[in-house]
Amino acid sequence: MAVESHTMSAEPYPQSITDRYSGDSLPMVAPKRRRKISGHQLLSYVLLSSVSLVLIMPLLWMVFTSLKPMSEIVQFPPTFFPKSIQWGNYATAINSFPFWSYAKNTLIIAGSVVVGNVLSNSFIAYGFAKLEFPGKRILFALVLSTMMVPGFVTMIPQYVIFSKIGWVGTYLPLIVPAFFGNAFNIFLMRQFYLSIGDELIEAAKMDGANHLYIWSHLMIPLTKPALITIAINSFNGAWNDFLGPLLYIKDQNQYTLQIGLQVFKNQSTTQWHYLMAGAVMVLLPSVLLFFFAQRYFIEGMDLTAGSKG
Repeated sequence: MAVESHTMSAEPYPQSITDRYSGDSLPMVAPKRRRKISGHQLLSYVLLSSVSLVLIMPLLWMVFTSLKPMSEIVQFPPTFFPKSIQWGNYATAINSFPFWSYAKNTLIIAGSVVVGNVLSNSFIAYGFAKLEFPGKRILFALVLSTMMVPGFVTMIPQYVIFSKIGWVGTYLPLIVPAFFGNAFNIFLMRQFYLSIGDELIEAAKMDGANHLYIWSHLMIPLTKPALITIAINSFNGAWNDFLGPLLYIKDQNQYTLQIGLQVFKNQSTTQWHYLMAGAVMVLLPSVLLFFFAQRYFIEGMDLTAGSKG
């Protein structure tokens, strides 16, 4: 009994101790667990790394070749890494043909194509995703069916049309079609729009907004990852296009970088170190664009693939 009374009459802990170990202030620290990698995952990582290395090897070979002297390029057996780095190859390649003038022409075409594809495809896809009109499913199926038509089939009819309206020799045949939509980009944007609930649109309609306002002020900000995905694909396609400018551009002052590289190759008796340096400079904008925007690109593709049609 004496022990019980002594226990019941025990003084409480000091205030600092009770505060330190009270339920409200007790830190919840989760134990760290090392993630175990299974044999299947390890095999997948090794396989993917090997495939990635094989795919990147031509790019690395091009970069290292651009830094070699010509004597080292033609020697046998060949070397992968340059023995002496020649940064001057880039300056010589740029000064060997109107690089900056061709880059400006290419940028004008690529920028216009990006604007056209982003605006037209997002606008058309909004109609297919959020509007109801007769024959919508049939019309959408016809749009998707155009992806099965190879570009070489329509090349000659398009050239005849552009020739008759006097667009050959200008940038218009390379830019204007981007403002009329693309089947794959329309499908991509439509899938993204379907992942957005209709409650936002209904609320905007109750406030008096029309569909043009909803598309431009509500849908475009919400679909930024998908729009950036379209912008990256459009820029890369227009920047690296060789056949289109070759068909429609006649004036040498209007050449793009791809045609300029081909002309430089024919005029320089294939000096590979300069040609590879020029190719690296042409490829650099596409690589940098994807590097800085890859988060939005991956997010756009992931959300689009996860949406229901």
